[in-house]
Amino acid sequence: MKYPAFIRENPPLALYAPLATATSGFGQTFFVSIFGAGIRAEFSLTNSAYGLYYGLATLCSALLLLRLGGLVDRWALWRVTLLAVLLLCAGCLVLGLAPHWGLLIPGFLLIRLGGQAMLSHLGMTVAGRYFLQSRGRIMALTAAGFPLAEATLPAAASLILINSGWRLPWLAAAGFLLLVALPVLLSLARQAAHPAETERESVADGRPSLTRSQTLRDPGFYLILPAALVTPFTVTAIIFHQAAIAEIRHWPTEVVGLAFSGFALGHFASLFLAGPLIDRWGAQRSLPLALAPLFSGLLVLGLTDALWTPYLYLALTGATLGAVGAASGALWPERYGTRYIGAIRSVAQAAMVFSTAVSPFLIGALLDAELSPSVVALVLAALVALCASLVALVRPARR
Repeated sequence: MKYPAFIRENPPLALYAPLATATSGFGQTFFVSIFGAGIRAEFSLTNSAYGLYYGLATLCSALLLLRLGGLVDRWALWRVTLLAVLLLCAGCLVLGLAPHWGLLIPGFLLIRLGGQAMLSHLGMTVAGRYFLQSRGRIMALTAAGFPLAEATLPAAASLILINSGWRLPWLAAAGFLLLVALPVLLSLARQAAHPAETERESVADGRPSLTRSQTLRDPGFYLILPAALVTPFTVTAIIFHQAAIAEIRHWPTEVVGLAFSGFALGHFASLFLAGPLIDRWGAQRSLPLALAPLFSGLLVLGLTDALWTPYLYLALTGATLGAVGAASGALWPERYGTRYIGAIRSVAQAAMVFSTAVSPFLIGALLDAELSPSVVALVLAALVALCASLVALVRPARR
């Protein structure tokens, strides 16, 4: 079988990377959100308390990732993979068996750390480290794991929920992770060279890779980072509070459910455009363009409240999620090299996880203060525009 040129560079790892990001879906907000009503009802939790516990767990996972993220630069890939999947599996078991609300925080912590933080970090790091040709395309392929999970995991869990309580899907997820995902990922990960053997130069002018401490002394890092963070910050808040937004707007539940199909489609379709664009223009110059659909979608949400509104704004939001995922994944190895990319990405990933911990609480507080979804959406649109403009102040790395 003849693979596309960008996959032939390392076929096993070209499969590992999107499978890792797809497996991270068990710890992503889009999966957790479908259990919110059942969990709140069983443990008699308010919306704010539930959001607070989830946010605290996510914040702790961001702090832990700063310590664990650099392991991908020092350990063999299969060892880090084993750790990440076992953490995620343990979290699924804790949530599925929790007899008391107090165990929700450690359960959320484990799934956020193993899934959202580490497995997505591993997928993007592998794509950045082991692929030098057509990096934009391999990043787009890796980012395709996220819409794949969005399209399959909530639907599968919902089918189980029809005939059972909210606990059984978590137990089924743990079984899937141990019996299917872990063996496949370990088999593919064993094909990877040790990180110490893969030191390569990061840009065409031959500069060596920068360490994390050198990267943190680059002012450009702090101007680019907000543009990489504003999408997960915004999307997490919108998805987490989608039920509240729909209730305020009097949108039927089935309309919102169908609109998420457009979200997944926009997410997936944008990857086909993002990869070639990044390879041609570079990740840094592509990043502000990738934010344009999100800005437009927030304007749609802010200025309209018709029944077609969720279809359009969620599709546009999904489009940015795919494009930004590919661009931000390629950005750090393009600018700072690959040898220490795990440690560098762990900073960006931890900041991303922190932003997704804060955003549900902040947007929830605005909604509790009786600000309309229109005002919230327009504020977020202004934030997106500001973050995109900051990137223009930074000179791109020479490629």
